[in-house]
Amino acid sequence: MSQALIDTLMSAPYVARFGVRLERKGNELTGVLPFADHLVGNPLIPALHGGAVGAFLEIVASASLLASQPLQRLPKPIDVAIDYLRPARAQDVYARAVVARSGRRVANVRVEAWQNRIDAPVATLHGHFLITPDKGDAGTA
Repeated sequence: MSQALIDTLMSAPYVARFGVRLERKGNELTGVLPFADHLVGNPLIPALHGGAVGAFLEIVASASLLASQPLQRLPKPIDVAIDYLRPARAQDVYARAVVARSGRRVANVRVEAWQNRIDAPVATLHGHFLITPDKGDAGTA
């Protein structure tokens, strides 16, 4: 695990502004986006801004890559597709990632975010990230 890089990611100003935190239980890493008024994009519903939810999903994807293998630097998104499935209400959002494949240079990650029920996601991310495994680690291809 690249704990120093996870610390670097979590201390980035935009991550700190969102208040994102990571909770680990065994091998499972869950991201938490605590509700804050400045995250609301539609005050009439009220619903969280899609950009805030999308950024949160990308943070969880990067953190999961860092937690799953030793890397030399932070992962860089190559392409990311986000599906907004339902409005993210004015409450905490949770997310978990699955690293579907991780090679020597590219990793494929899927992330699901939910609020009340894990089986009712509010958004999903599917992305490819440029990675640099530690010199001693050839990756799992």
